[in-house]
Amino acid sequence: MVTLSAASASNSRISTTLPTGLVAVFVGATSGIGEYALKEFAQQAKDPRIYLVGRSEDAANRIIAESRVLNPTGQYTFIKSDISLLRNVDEVCQQILARESSINLLFQTQGTLLMEKTSEGLAKSYVLPITSRILFTLNLLPALQKANSLKRVISVFAGGFEGPFNSKEWTDYPVNHPMKSRPHMASMITMAHNAMARQAPDVTFIHNYPGGVKTNFGKDLGTWTIPARALFNLIAPIFLKHISSTECGMRQVYGATSARFPPAEGGAAGVPLAEGIPVARGSDGQLGSGSYTVNFDGENVSDRVYEHLAKAKADGAEERLWAHILGEIKGITGRNY
Repeated sequence: MVTLSAASASNSRISTTLPTGLVAVFVGATSGIGEYALKEFAQQAKDPRIYLVGRSEDAANRIIAESRVLNPTGQYTFIKSDISLLRNVDEVCQQILARESSINLLFQTQGTLLMEKTSEGLAKSYVLPITSRILFTLNLLPALQKANSLKRVISVFAGGFEGPFNSKEWTDYPVNHPMKSRPHMASMITMAHNAMARQAPDVTFIHNYPGGVKTNFGKDLGTWTIPARALFNLIAPIFLKHISSTECGMRQVYGATSARFPPAEGGAAGVPLAEGIPVARGSDGQLGSGSYTVNFDGENVSDRVYEHLAKAKADGAEERLWAHILGEIKGITGRNY
């Protein structure tokens, strides 16, 4: 386990070991994990330029005001958008790329339990954690590759919970079988990261699990969920490793900046490691291979997960998944990647 003190110490060195003016894009960060990570990053980075993408302008204004207290020299920009629509994802990326030629960090937490379909035909509970995140990454990947230091993509979902998936129902399975969707979708995210890491070996890709941290996830389902969410918050610490919002932010920024997770190629490794902390295993089981699936504490996942992912790659499932995602994006946007 990477201790909290080790993560905190690493984060405190961001301003002295990484360049001034890091550019970070936080998608879905108007509450919860994204907010916690954004504030920690704002506090630790020197003169950062931070983009906050989400739906709630009131929440964004609050977060930006609080971030300015933490770091008055940072630049903070809110982009309001419904990113369950891929055309809106494209528009947001165009706005960012019109201002920035290079990007250091793409940090994504967007998600919902709503299973209603968008006007583009994809269920929100599927498109937000899967296709929306992948399209953001594909659009911003050239700018990430142009960065002269840190180059990192973080997707917060269920790293370490990869498991059985249905390759005949990539898109529909999470909606038709919501109680079985976590291993299916977790596998999709990690396998997509693996595919993108092969295209961009100088960029680090991390799919992580945040642990038992309190968020507003599920709030958009309506008031009927309030008792259920209250009960979950009460009993979750019994079954999950509960962590505070402060610890969550620290650990997420550690993953976003530490040399524990280097890219497969190039020198953009991140904040140098303290003595005794090794480079992490990639999702292929090899040290420092560029695409990682990670527990909440920054540690390697179980051997079962590595074996599952290796089998998926060997039998062609990873390749089929990637072809499906690209086809899905082309069918809606008309573009090839």
